[in-house]
Amino acid sequence: MRLILGSGSPRRRELLAQIGVVADDIRPPDIDETPHKQEVPRPYCARIAREKAQAVPAAPDELVLCADTTVAMGRRILGKPADAAEAAVFLRALSGRRHRVITAVALRLGARLWERDVVTTVQMKRLSDEELRGYIATGDWQGKAGGYGIQGPAGALIPWINGSFTGVVGLPLAETSGLLQAAGYPLWKGA
Repeated sequence: MRLILGSGSPRRRELLAQIGVVADDIRPPDIDETPHKQEVPRPYCARIAREKAQAVPAAPDELVLCADTTVAMGRRILGKPADAAEAAVFLRALSGRRHRVITAVALRLGARLWERDVVTTVQMKRLSDEELRGYIATGDWQGKAGGYGIQGPAGALIPWINGSFTGVVGLPLAETSGLLQAAGYPLWKGA
């Protein structure tokens, strides 16, 4: 069984490597990730992961793994900021507040689909103007939901989480390994 990672995210490749999984191929899907009108974060995130998995071309014996990570403030979805100014708006909104990070995982083999989502509560410290400018200047916000990545410099801005650290990074490993095993993908090959 070949594993296809439907993601261009280097973070997802690195997380899979932590559990000894190396994708046989990488095929990032090209889908419209615009939220539907009145769509709330958790169902949105699950829908996007599912649509990504279905959009990746694969042979019947190829297992496709896709994920989507969404930052949610209440019912508001904070996607990937378009530029530094939008990243600053997101970070000001998150400053001093708790928010949720949702990562949905979808695994497809032929017509079969396995899905799981994980919700983690994250507390961001109250950011000073200097901290905000300093973080924006790192460029680390680029391509990251909510305008930050917990595994990089923004880790200094996050004093507390409740849930899956790897889910906040972009791929909840406990749940992903469970899905892979359910689909018959051999984990722990050396054991």
